[in-house]
Amino acid sequence: PGTRSADHHHGPTETAIYVVSGHPRFVFFDGTTEAVIETSPGDYVFVPPWVPHREENPSPMQESVVVIARSSQEAVVVNLPSLSGS
Repeated sequence: PGTRSADHHHGPTETAIYVVSGHPRFVFFDGTTEAVIETSPGDYVFVPPWVPHREENPSPMQESVVVIARSSQEAVVVNLPSLSGS
């Protein structure tokens, strides 16, 4: 609850996220501004390779549980100073 990841991308790796419980939020840089995806249990989010993003759980009380699958056996995480990379 009340947490967020650093701004990052996963290099050439595709990421698939399934929301089990809670209401996590996924924030992406769409080339101009931050785009926010609000999710609920049963939702699926796809993160293409090289896309800057972060995961957030804005709820101060409710835990969010997600299942994450990536297209690589390597744990590729490239932290960024911001979603826009600048």
